[in-house]
Amino acid sequence: MADFKTGRPNSLEDYLITVRTGQWFGFSDSNNQVYANLIVNDGGSKPTELDCTNGLAALQAAWDLENDSYRSKRRESYDSLANQLDMLYADMVAGKLDTTGMWATHIKNVKDSNPKPS
Repeated sequence: MADFKTGRPNSLEDYLITVRTGQWFGFSDSNNQVYANLIVNDGGSKPTELDCTNGLAALQAAWDLENDSYRSKRRESYDSLANQLDMLYADMVAGKLDTTGMWATHIKNVKDSNPKPS
């Protein structure tokens, strides 16, 4: 299954669960979940080893792109919504609903620190 700490796909099983629904597959040796031990339980066709290798690589590439992108870095950098609302309220009370307020400067700092790729 996916890496426990990060959620990054890292096993044959991570790919196989995307192929069909239900418990369509298993392994003849549950302690050694490699392609050679893959068993198909539902009468369907067994994906090729190359399909599995390429499928897992595609899942990993998609995970890497999403989790090492400016979007994920921004998501981690933004203050909580509750704190952002507090900033907005303080800016409203102070008459600073422009680019000099706490909220606007916070958002600008996050965006400047994690720019979109060109």
